[in-house]
Amino acid sequence: MGKIESELTRRWLDGWTVARALPAAEEVGASGDGLRSACGQPGREVEVFALRADEEPESLARLAATVAAARQSTWLTVPTQHPGAVEAAVRAAGLELVHRAEWLMTADLAGHPVHEAAAPYELEVRTEGPVTVVSFRAPSGEVAARGTVAVVGADAVADRIETHAAHRRRGLGSAVMGSLAEVAVSRGARTGLLIASEEGQRLYSALGWHHAADVVIARGPAAP
Repeated sequence: MGKIESELTRRWLDGWTVARALPAAEEVGASGDGLRSACGQPGREVEVFALRADEEPESLARLAATVAAARQSTWLTVPTQHPGAVEAAVRAAGLELVHRAEWLMTADLAGHPVHEAAAPYELEVRTEGPVTVVSFRAPSGEVAARGTVAVVGADAVADRIETHAAHRRRGLGSAVMGSLAEVAVSRGARTGLLIASEEGQRLYSALGWHHAADVVIARGPAAP
């Protein structure tokens, strides 16, 4: 049976916390079951990421029980090659599935395609430390599309890739991803990592990104 390597999840999480200016994730439990990130979002104060769900189902059961008992609003995110088994386990622990068909994806950035945005959009690149934000602005000045990348070692974690509804189907998503890849390569990154929403999976696949695992997300009961 296949499994998702825990190191891949760790690498993605290292970049994701940097991209969002969050504290470094902390270990959950004494068995290396998972990592805990203080997200600080309304309704999502804490997120727990499973590391060994595929190789040791008991580790997932322990994490799910921890999330179910949490007094803060807590989510559980599980990269997995066996989403059906994971969904059954989190339901058994009393967690609520967040119905999103998300994927953990990877890419070799050296061959990433680059697409120019058609006029009249203008590219804006802003870098602060390891994080770069790429934006395309319309003539009105509004941000039509944007994305973030955090470079940590040889990895580049893409995050918050968005195109405003009024500017979709104009190639801006491809242009954002190409610009992020160019920036990442120039800063020494070789591998791209991201978690793709259902809407983004087709775009990323067309750009050469590969499905590494499904991502099952659940949340615990509301905090008392």
